[in-house]
Amino acid sequence: MQMKNDRPFGMRDKLGYMFGDFGNDFTFLFASSFLMVFYTKVLGISGGAVGTLFLAARFVDAFTDVTMGRIVDSVQTAKDGRFRCWIRRMCGPVALSSFLMYQTAMTGASMTWKLIYMYVTYLLWGSVFYTSINIPYGSMASAITADPGERTALSTFRSIGAALAGLVIGVVTPVFIYTTDADGNQVVRGGATFTIVAGIFSLGAVICYLICYRLTTERVNAAGKEGGGHITLADTFRAVAGSRALIGIIGAAVFLLLSQLLISTMNNYIYPDYFGNAGGISLYTLLSTAVMLLVVAPLSVPVARRFGKKEASVAGMLFSGAVFTLIYLLHLESMWAFLLLSIVGYLGLGFFNTVIWANITDVIDDQEVRDGEREDGTVYAVYSFARKVGQALAGGAGGWALEIIGYDSAAPVQTEEVLRGLYLSTTLIPAIGFFAVAAFLWFVYPLSRQKVAENVAYLKQKRGE
Repeated sequence: MQMKNDRPFGMRDKLGYMFGDFGNDFTFLFASSFLMVFYTKVLGISGGAVGTLFLAARFVDAFTDVTMGRIVDSVQTAKDGRFRCWIRRMCGPVALSSFLMYQTAMTGASMTWKLIYMYVTYLLWGSVFYTSINIPYGSMASAITADPGERTALSTFRSIGAALAGLVIGVVTPVFIYTTDADGNQVVRGGATFTIVAGIFSLGAVICYLICYRLTTERVNAAGKEGGGHITLADTFRAVAGSRALIGIIGAAVFLLLSQLLISTMNNYIYPDYFGNAGGISLYTLLSTAVMLLVVAPLSVPVARRFGKKEASVAGMLFSGAVFTLIYLLHLESMWAFLLLSIVGYLGLGFFNTVIWANITDVIDDQEVRDGEREDGTVYAVYSFARKVGQALAGGAGGWALEIIGYDSAAPVQTEEVLRGLYLSTTLIPAIGFFAVAAFLWFVYPLSRQKVAENVAYLKQKRGE
């Protein structure tokens, strides 16, 4: 219910929530896009070993994510809210742990110590501290407003924050970490470059988190289980298994991230190695961000209101799958043709990416309608874990794909067979993933435009609004 004397929902909340994901993605997108490069090309760790790390970490996340969700739903609400307080508490630790992952001083260590360092720092960042701030941040949307249209606006601004972070990371980072050797080949710059860039991004993350904390307001009573009965982890997973909406959005999210992050990972190899131009990495990020900010974001709210989030997202994912399939079939030799068609294909997945956070608040509402219990943190935690599985599969698939196709990180020039493998991994595999997203949304996810409206009306009546 709406709290008395609270400032009405408005642009301040939207901007604050935008900066929250800007802060998240200063570490998340940096890791998604360049941590594989740091591990393989700077530390000299095999792609297969890195892929195994990403997969192993998700087993840890199965416990840490849901545990954090239960904590958020169960602990006493702080004076600054049930969710905002965690942003204040954890912004420093998550930024510091991200910085620790990119220490170029480890290049001279033995492979055993490199692997130990890789596991310890990655788990500390991803499974502990990132979880402790991302779960409350994501859950907070349902406490900022109960209105579906305003939640879609929050989701859109969150996606804008992610796009702006992606713009900074994707455009600026390659300029600093790549250089050209004497033979004209694109290679990763040595020295402390990665460490310095990571430090700057960690500082940016803290600043963005604090802006989010200052500008947002929790105004919907999302009370958890304070003083209530004990709910076990098994109870939670049984409830999840019975939620078709959550299963559907989890399936869609896993394949979305698998495809999108695989593209992001493989772009770091296909542009320098296949097209011989690392500048394509920055251009792709710049143009895809421009498309998101200038085309997708302005249309997301009216399109979602007119056709429904589910319905429009299915159409968008089918479109993206078709475009990336076409790119594969054409076997393009021109970087510009490849780049421009990739940006066209980004339009469909960009829409679903923009509204997906509003889908999660719809799932939380649906869970309350079905079970009579509101568990914002727990539902979001399960979804967050699923996203991490998608991230891990993307990172793992990227690393394993590099090993399968025979990619040699020490070689300045790759063989024709390796180059063909890079092209397939960047086009056809993501296309299949996009089609899988559309299938999960259409056949499994039940929250159509009409069903969402029915749930909102029921909850308003329940709360006496």
